Amino acid sequence: MKHAETTYLTVGKIGAAYGVKGWLKIVSYTEYGASLLDYEPWYLSQAGGNWTSVKIEQGRLYGKGIIAKFPGIDNPEDARLLTGKHIAITRAQLPDLANDEFYWSDLEGLTVINQRGQVLGTVNYLIETGSNDVLVVKGEKERAIPYLKHVILKVDLTQREIHVDWDDL
Repeated sequence: MKHAETTYLTVGKIGAAYGVKGWLKIVSYTEYGASLLDYEPWYLSQAGGNWTSVKIEQGRLYGKGIIAKFPGIDNPEDARLLTGKHIAITRAQLPDLANDEFYWSDLEGLTVINQRGQVLGTVNYLIETGSNDVLVVKGEKERAIPYLKHVILKVDLTQREIHVDWDDL
């Protein structure tokens, strides 16, 4: 998503109100849920695809999730008005990666081409299986291609392509 020349990455969503002092449950889409608290500011989704910057007054782990408190939200009624809003950070807030590493959001939408030059489709989304990540590629049919060194030959973000050693038999 782009807005005002800034790329926003959706990293979570605001859940239900928690308690009587305006706290909210946070649903994190990040690999390590608590890492969401390391980013500030957060940007909350608004009507029309816009984003509004918000500071976190307090945030902490709670059970298997996290809860957060925003300035000026001091009761459950005000907190409920934020329920369902998406939480984003800017691309610039992410740490730099090594040359051969990519964020999943970098790979989504790239065209996947095998060694014979056959376009297999585009990366629709990725899943984590425990042993390795998997590209879900949609083309004439849906394919699950493991993200392994011997399968993923080259990722070219400039050309928006992923070259793979993958043939359908």
